[in-house]
Amino acid sequence: MKKKKRSRDKKRTEGAEIVIFITASSVEEGQKIAHHLVAEHLVACVNIVSSIQSIFYWQEKVCDEKEVLLMCKSRGPLFEKISQRVKGLHTYTVPEIIALPIVQGSKDYLHWIEETTAKGLKGKVKRIKGFKD
Repeated sequence: MKKKKRSRDKKRTEGAEIVIFITASSVEEGQKIAHHLVAEHLVACVNIVSSIQSIFYWQEKVCDEKEVLLMCKSRGPLFEKISQRVKGLHTYTVPEIIALPIVQGSKDYLHWIEETTAKGLKGKVKRIKGFKD
């Protein structure tokens, strides 16, 4: 007798929690982006890793720059909103905005991401005062 394959937890896949990587030119720029994304409930949390070295090809040359890395925890359905918001705040012409799925995590932590970003899914984004776009 064959064993039935277990189906994945539907609630887990619907939330599709993700980690989004965004690079920025400075800590100040990273903080500005992070504050907006968190306050607007587009992401639950942002970790800022300062002083990374990025080597990339841009405008016909190899570039070697110091940057900061933002690691944002959110959900897949919010990715396009996050991407558009970051593009509006960022100084780069083509900012790095990439997402990776969270394959596993603490149920409590994943639930917290879901709860924290629920307002971001509802459409209206409340802008925060004190930070210029």
